[in-house]
Amino acid sequence: MDKNSNKHKNYEILNLIGYGLSKFNDGFIQEFGFKTKTSFYQYFVDLGIADTTGTVKNRMDLFDQFFPENGRKGWWQKGDAYIHRKLLIDSLFGTENVIGFSNIVKLYLKENLNIESIAVSVNPIVRSRFKRLQETGLEAELYFLNNYNIIETFKHGIIEDARLFGDGYDFQINVNDSYYLSEVKGIREKKGKFRLTEKEYLKAMEYKNDYIITLVLNLNDLPTFKTIENPIKNLNFVERIINSKKTKEYHLIREIC
Repeated sequence: MDKNSNKHKNYEILNLIGYGLSKFNDGFIQEFGFKTKTSFYQYFVDLGIADTTGTVKNRMDLFDQFFPENGRKGWWQKGDAYIHRKLLIDSLFGTENVIGFSNIVKLYLKENLNIESIAVSVNPIVRSRFKRLQETGLEAELYFLNNYNIIETFKHGIIEDARLFGDGYDFQINVNDSYYLSEVKGIREKKGKFRLTEKEYLKAMEYKNDYIITLVLNLNDLPTFKTIENPIKNLNFVERIINSKKTKEYHLIREIC
């Protein structure tokens, strides 16, 4: 682990393993060919994913309280401090059964950690969701969706999801007779930088004090919010031209009739 970071180098896969152990219990380890949790833990130590078996067990403890049907309390003292990790996995793979979810973990081992001995089969839409697993933006947006009411400006507001529109903001929050546009940015550590797209910058210029950047800081551990009203006025940005690759299109030669 990086001494300057709370994030374990195998943060994503350990979260998937902990989620699987908590939700599916022994059925999960059996999908990997093991009969005991101890041997299952040791497998990930042998692969170099965890330093000790306790590292794997701790990740199970982290998720246990969110699956009370498993009969374990886990880290109940932490309350909902780590629920953002469950929300992310739920949003992508929450409908999978034990076989499907085990295949997602195997896919991560094979494609992200280059463990070639793993055999795995998943359908295209699962692969598409899998690609989103490591996106900081999605994790931050889900945390915001579930916690925006603790932000004083948005308190008692009604939220509307605008992400599909791609119009320079993620959410509109209606508070009494006012509304705010919120663009959510995720930062893994307790501090960091972010960028605005051209659409976001123009929308911020247009709506001024009604446009709020909501930073979700410290996603690696215990997230916190920081809001910035009228970011164009209150922050300094420098324009950079990004040369993107040319996009190809394929056109029919003949009309369909």
